Amino acid sequence: MAALKDIKRKITAVQKTRQITRAMNMVAASKFKAAQMRMENFRPYAVKFMEVLSSLALRVDARSHPLLAVREPKRLRVICMTSDRGLCGGFNTNLIKATERFIKEKVREGQEVELIPVGRKGRDFFRKKMKTIHPRADVFGKFNMSLAVQISGDIIPPFIGEEYDELYLLYNEFVNVSIQRPSVVRLFPLPSIGREEEIEQDKRLDYIYEPSEEALLEKLLPMYVHVLIYRALVETSAGENGARMAAMDNATRNCEDLIQSLTLKYNKVRQSAITAELMDIVGGTEALAKG
Repeated sequence: MAALKDIKRKITAVQKTRQITRAMNMVAASKFKAAQMRMENFRPYAVKFMEVLSSLALRVDARSHPLLAVREPKRLRVICMTSDRGLCGGFNTNLIKATERFIKEKVREGQEVELIPVGRKGRDFFRKKMKTIHPRADVFGKFNMSLAVQISGDIIPPFIGEEYDELYLLYNEFVNVSIQRPSVVRLFPLPSIGREEEIEQDKRLDYIYEPSEEALLEKLLPMYVHVLIYRALVETSAGENGARMAAMDNATRNCEDLIQSLTLKYNKVRQSAITAELMDIVGGTEALAKG
């Protein structure tokens, strides 16, 4: 009977766990729908904005604005954007591993790297492993463009002040509910700077700027940083909730499989116990009849 009680207790515990995973799946699904809509609405704007600015940067003098400055990359800063909470499968683990590989590669090249963690998971993982600056946690519950502006305020003035030479952004690009791909974007200097010679001669165009080239870049370059950081934020938010929804769905199915297995085991043990009791009764009856 003790074995039956233990199995019954396990079944009850797994059933309670299944209730929790179902509830978390429903919460994640609700948040995911809103996050996905915001991400899908903003992504085309961000992609087109980056295309336009990259095209513009191909044709302007790198000295026309401090954010276009190309220096020998000796000191780097890396923004690593993870979630604030766990229980979302390999969402954070994959990004953290990709960040570690990227940093180790840069260190092997003799470059000094500082990390800017955005999200509690990345902050907690890296703060004891390397130098981190301007960490931010508990930001994905509710955010808007002002958060991207605040992060930009931590990275733009130091670059202009030549405190570092290059800036990279690592985040999970949302593909679908099951796939979030680690992505690396170089923010400073723009990837297209210094590549004008790669444009085919018949595709080179001359533009007349109104207002001036300098005034245009003064407005667009900070906006470019805001847009790319905000895109990373909305991609991370959608990816986190999608990954958690998939993880909780898998956990619920695992619970159901375990309940089915434990129920089968419970029935077998219970049947064995009933059979043993019947054998005892039959044996006792035969003994009384012979007596």
